[in-house]
Amino acid sequence: MTNAATSRLLQPARLGDLRLPHHLVMAPMTRNRAGADGVPGPIVATYYAQRATAGLIIAEAATPNAVGQTYPNITAIHSPEHVAGWRRVTDAVRARGGRMFLQIQHGGRVGHPDTSGLMPVAPSPIPLPDTIVTPRGHRPAVVPREMTVEEIHGTVADFAAAARNALDAGFAGVEVHAANGYLLHQFLSGNTNHRTDDYGGTLANRVRFVVEVVRAVAREIGAQRVGVRVSPGLVVNGVEEDDTERLYPVLLDALADLDLAYLHVVKADLGQPHFQAIRERWSGVLIGNPVLPALTTEEVLRQGERLLDAGADLVSLGRPFLANPDLVERLRRGAPLNPVRDRHLMYVGGETGYTDYPTLDQAPQPVPRPAPATV
Repeated sequence: MTNAATSRLLQPARLGDLRLPHHLVMAPMTRNRAGADGVPGPIVATYYAQRATAGLIIAEAATPNAVGQTYPNITAIHSPEHVAGWRRVTDAVRARGGRMFLQIQHGGRVGHPDTSGLMPVAPSPIPLPDTIVTPRGHRPAVVPREMTVEEIHGTVADFAAAARNALDAGFAGVEVHAANGYLLHQFLSGNTNHRTDDYGGTLANRVRFVVEVVRAVAREIGAQRVGVRVSPGLVVNGVEEDDTERLYPVLLDALADLDLAYLHVVKADLGQPHFQAIRERWSGVLIGNPVLPALTTEEVLRQGERLLDAGADLVSLGRPFLANPDLVERLRRGAPLNPVRDRHLMYVGGETGYTDYPTLDQAPQPVPRPAPATV
């Protein structure tokens, strides 16, 4: 049984110039609580402030431009109003001693005109093979418009501007989202990228857009303020890589000279070869996001320790932080974790399933059983 008192997960760590109280990072999770205009309101500030004891909070995906919007009520970071809204969030977290990065995500073909008012764009005109949630409910996916080279260059600039906005909003850095089937991942994968120009075909061409985005963001705010998230081999949003083992070495080699803040690997299942191969190739800070067979204190500690043993420098957790604002304290005490409530509560508005998860001090205490009668 993992001993919380001696767990490396709970020992101090560093990320560049940031001193972290422990090795646990709150993973970015879309929660759909922003306004229709993408501005995070007071409830978003409350949610993140509740979880400020995370070593680092990577805030949920924020779009760098209007056409990049995926679902209703997600956050954005391309207007002064967005900056002001996020500033209230970072101020609230900082007041409780926390640190935040912001994930920047463009949805690409994972979008709909009913949500953004715009036709989604993608590397190739290949639709999402599923319905998509819109303000009018689930709708059939539309065929995205193939991006022109000029639009690709404009999107690179939008990511850089979004990163500058994030720092103006009080974030310590940003995470470029190149995972989970969104736009950057769509360029990486051969089943969603059928281009024949400089942004498609060969592996070097398919990684080009991601590399240009990351380099532009690093030039804008400094490489030590930039992380990148990848999901090697993950089948999600219709993206299915058929050359993972060859693709990611090309991508990592193209980013190797930047000295980025970190690389963040989604679902770092130690039963798969991808994580270890990345660790062997990536010389910088590596954040692993573990697969959790069960949401228990013991499982979080066990899987986190396994990732550290396998070479991760930090461990990111999603659902455990979602359901447990005081996750770190629960792990230190070996206390039980709150379960995540119905999955749909992750993506609907309001406090329920968002800011109303109890801490240990708020949770009902068990009633002591009476001592057995003696005779």
